[in-house]
Amino acid sequence: MQIEIIGTESLGVRGLCTVVTVNDRRIVIDPGVALGYLRHGKLPHPSQVAVGAKVREKIIESLKSATDVVISHYHGDHIPLVHANPYQLDVRSVIEACRNTSFWCKDPGTILNNISIRYNDLSRELGIKLHISEGSKSELMTFSKAQPHGEMNNGLGTVMMTRIDDGNEVFVHASDIQLLYNDSISDILNWKPDIALVSGPPLYLSFLTPEQEKRAHDNAVRLAGGVGTLIIDHHLLRSEEGIRWLDNLASLTGNRIKCAADFMERRRLLLESWRDRLYREMPVPEGWHEAYSRGDVNADEYIKPLYQLNFSPGSKLIFHDN
Repeated sequence: MQIEIIGTESLGVRGLCTVVTVNDRRIVIDPGVALGYLRHGKLPHPSQVAVGAKVREKIIESLKSATDVVISHYHGDHIPLVHANPYQLDVRSVIEACRNTSFWCKDPGTILNNISIRYNDLSRELGIKLHISEGSKSELMTFSKAQPHGEMNNGLGTVMMTRIDDGNEVFVHASDIQLLYNDSISDILNWKPDIALVSGPPLYLSFLTPEQEKRAHDNAVRLAGGVGTLIIDHHLLRSEEGIRWLDNLASLTGNRIKCAADFMERRRLLLESWRDRLYREMPVPEGWHEAYSRGDVNADEYIKPLYQLNFSPGSKLIFHDN
């Protein structure tokens, strides 16, 4: 089994897109990307836009060779969208890539709301009926029943977790559970994964209570005790506080916990947590985002300077002239 995490917060974008290769099967989970449209009153910094564009290209390329696509839920950082903003993945860019792909999808429900509309839009644009897989099992994959998107009854809906077993190794993708629901942790442990990828708690949101943070911490420790490698990313790594939280957990558990960038042996690009600082150190020309939306500029020039920065939490962003 080969596991490649394409896009998530420690790799510079919002999302949890992962590609799992087992023999002749190539499974793309959550083929979506976003950048957080506004943060601290600011649009994504062009360096974020540049990384996001590269991730979009990689997702599209991965879909071209995909045999299977799994959709854990219908939020805009996890699926291609009909009405995508300039920093998301437009479904029209993946139609041809998905012509011969099997879909395994979260149940959108029967009530006409944003979730069911997105499911119907996606099905219509792709020209196929998207298979509802919640609570089902195939020869390679097992899909959970609905799990809370974070806390129970928080208005954010539910998600579907995925277990992939190639006979030698078990991988679990637990999108957006945020480590807040004890039963989800029990379900993952019962699946006996060697590697699990989960979303951590959104410490950057003011409404997260100390009790919820403690519960997420305890659940992370509990999960790390039953999983060979625990990867925690996504919501957690949208703030420097989350970075410190992750590193403290890693120390506590003997480094059995890591982020996606660590797992992929890549440099951490925690760009959303750095948005304010990027704007201060790397000023953005007036009208840049409007020009980007029109296709008048691209963000490639911001890639090289990005890799010349010191991204240590609490440090000043330092540019090195080459």
